[in-house]
Amino acid sequence: MIKNWDELATTRLRRQALRIIEAGIERVLPRTIMKLTVSYDLDDKSLKIKDTTYSTIGSRIFVIGGGKASGLMAKALEEIIGVRNISAGIVTCKVGSYSTKRIKVVKAGHPLPDKRGFNGVKQMLALKDKYSINENDLVICLISGGGSALMPCPADDLSLEDQQETTQLLLNCGAEIHEINAVRKHLSRIKGGRLGEFYAPVRVVSLIISDVIGGDLDAIASGPTYPDSSTFQDAYSVLQKYELISSVPEKVLSYLEKGCRGEMTETPKKLTNCHNHIIGTNRLALEAMAHKAEELGFTPIIATAEQKGDTAEAAYLTAREILKNKYQGYDAILIGGETTPKLPDNAGTGGRNQHYAAISMLAMKSYPGYWVTASAGTDGSDYLPDVAGAIVDNETLFRATFRGINVKQYIDRFDSNTLFKKIGRSLIITGNTGTNVSDVTLYLLKQ
Repeated sequence: MIKNWDELATTRLRRQALRIIEAGIERVLPRTIMKLTVSYDLDDKSLKIKDTTYSTIGSRIFVIGGGKASGLMAKALEEIIGVRNISAGIVTCKVGSYSTKRIKVVKAGHPLPDKRGFNGVKQMLALKDKYSINENDLVICLISGGGSALMPCPADDLSLEDQQETTQLLLNCGAEIHEINAVRKHLSRIKGGRLGEFYAPVRVVSLIISDVIGGDLDAIASGPTYPDSSTFQDAYSVLQKYELISSVPEKVLSYLEKGCRGEMTETPKKLTNCHNHIIGTNRLALEAMAHKAEELGFTPIIATAEQKGDTAEAAYLTAREILKNKYQGYDAILIGGETTPKLPDNAGTGGRNQHYAAISMLAMKSYPGYWVTASAGTDGSDYLPDVAGAIVDNETLFRATFRGINVKQYIDRFDSNTLFKKIGRSLIITGNTGTNVSDVTLYLLKQ
């Protein structure tokens, strides 16, 4: 799983940390999740998801969806249901080769939406007329983190460029994912429940791998098949809160203002034809990490699966808790979630996991013993496509100091990737994992 293992595994504690991180990611790979939660009975033509069964007698099955995990989810679904039992399918995914036979996987852009994703969504929508999909049929929607960007479909008055520019502004301003999605939903033809609404009255059953804290269904991939709790006014208020009113494209602002005045149709608040099932979460990764930690002789604790807020504040808070013996009796502290760094105008390169690890070098330096901190995105991409995160320990700060590297200077510039390239033995490289349940962070302690 970790491609540069030999470079990183320089101590026993580091090797153990890497094994624990790998165990977490492996547990939430789409094929593993799908095989444990989804089954299909060929005799009575029924689809079972956990404890819920859907009859497909007399039904054709179609597959749509998008997200970082959708490609591997599609491949697993073909294995579970059988290719001959699927009439057609289109999903959009970030990267990878999936070798699906009936479900077409369209590669699209992330974190910024692109034309490939837009074309993929148009093909999804075209399935309805092309196959005369009706209420006797079943549409399975495969949704995972990243779907908001990977399934772009701007509202009729807007362009893809409008969406791209607005998305970039929202990503840079420090807005939380729920706030970003409130805007995205109201600029889209399919987000905020509109995809499910488009297929009504056809049954739409969504299989969801969540990258959202708490598994909020209307936030995952901007909730394409779930009723939307946000309004045009909420979306407009996000722009006001982050002082983006004068920065977003004029057509975006005009469109939201029309919505606030009731001149545009709101997102659906009820969807009786849609059934949503969360089958994968960050908690599953943390539980697998805890199990691996126990196997390796540690006493683990899952501190939280809902870490959020500013990246620096989160890193300093956990370090203070450790230094003040909040986790006394535990030597493996596991954390899941997704923090949100607010980038300065002159930001360098890196992602929130690399930034978290860089801050931890300073925050943990007074720990009276050996320690390792590793933080990684389960999708294998910490904003940069080729880096999952970073691992640091006592020696990392020592090497930086010895080489005359001013760590704080790099942290202040949000230039953690450059920092770790200079220090060495820190960046975690996995490549695209094909899944996404947010981030996992691990502290291993040894007195």
